[in-house]
Amino acid sequence: MAIIYSIIAALSSLLGALLVLKFHTWSEKNSLFLINFAAGVMIALAFIHLIPEGAAINQDAPFYVLVGFMIMFFLQFILLFHPCHDGECIKHTDAFSTVGLSLHSFIDGLIIAVGFSANSQLGILTTLAILLHKLPDGITISAILVHLRHSKKKVLLISGITAAFTPIGAIIGILLFDSITQSLLGILLAITAGSFIFLSAADLIPQTHKSKNRKVPLMFFAGIGAILIIEIFFGID
Repeated sequence: MAIIYSIIAALSSLLGALLVLKFHTWSEKNSLFLINFAAGVMIALAFIHLIPEGAAINQDAPFYVLVGFMIMFFLQFILLFHPCHDGECIKHTDAFSTVGLSLHSFIDGLIIAVGFSANSQLGILTTLAILLHKLPDGITISAILVHLRHSKKKVLLISGITAAFTPIGAIIGILLFDSITQSLLGILLAITAGSFIFLSAADLIPQTHKSKNRKVPLMFFAGIGAILIIEIFFGID
């Protein structure tokens, strides 16, 4: 049952990607709008969803948020160091965003498995909570890829890989249920939050400087608003 619901959640993420691809011409032309929306989604998920959940089950979560941020900083600026040329400082954002969102999807799958292991009702409610934010997740990764001028085929492939980590996480959660402690889950949530904060602050938000349109930054708030609506209006905690 957990695997079926995790696949449904993954399909919700793919739907977000397909919406961007459906309006590919518009998406390419207005990619900075989508980039700011993606940054808002990542920041909101980190501060409204991931950090509070992580801290609730692991008191050391704030430290691991910092660890997640430092890991991404190390990977981008030390291990894969690249100087900026003509303001192009987003070279590896597609790879890092894929890793970050894949980890997020993987944890979503784990949470679904844990929920169903407790009881079916909790599993369904957990899936609903995850399902509602998977659509913005799909829009986020595809928006970044479209902004980087990747082909439709590559956008769909990477979006599919990212989404697939939800059922993968559910399967591993079922197989290793006894080994997945609440403490470990809190650490994973916090590290993901740190990676999201880094990606949005270091790679996505700076792209706003490329636009002279004052409406572009407003999409950052739209991304935050989308997550707020999901978390508050639908009563998800």
